[in-house]
Amino acid sequence: MLASDNILVSGALALLLFAAPAGHVLADSAEEAIHGTLSRWTRDFNAGKAEAVCNLFSPDLRYDFRGYPERGYDDICNLLHRSLRDPSRTYKYALEIKDILVSGDLAVVRLTWTLTVTLPNGQVVTTVEPGMDVLRKDARGDWKIIRYIAYEQPQRPLPQNE
Repeated sequence: MLASDNILVSGALALLLFAAPAGHVLADSAEEAIHGTLSRWTRDFNAGKAEAVCNLFSPDLRYDFRGYPERGYDDICNLLHRSLRDPSRTYKYALEIKDILVSGDLAVVRLTWTLTVTLPNGQVVTTVEPGMDVLRKDARGDWKIIRYIAYEQPQRPLPQNE
């Protein structure tokens, strides 16, 4: 074998060895970016930053929540702004990410949002909202929710059929 052949074989082996980890690094960085985006939104919402709460959503958002009619970007932004401006109540979200699956510029996140609302009389109401968010990377490289479906988890365990 010639020296040039050795260099070619070594180069090919190096490419094979490093190609798989490179793809894994890209996936990890996308997952980390999405996790960071969702965590940042949670912090912004909990801090009452009304100007930032719509940044998570794409203008072409469509979503279904707990049996209500399908809604879009303006609906969620108006609801979030109204909630954060209501001085009689406080709203806090907690985030639990179960899975992040990334394929190119699309990602699916299986998660649970837990919303805690403190009412004017001091009563605290907590709802657990499992769901699935679909995100797309926009032209600026930011991950935005384009679709989501969520429902409110029942307060009591459902009876088991035996």
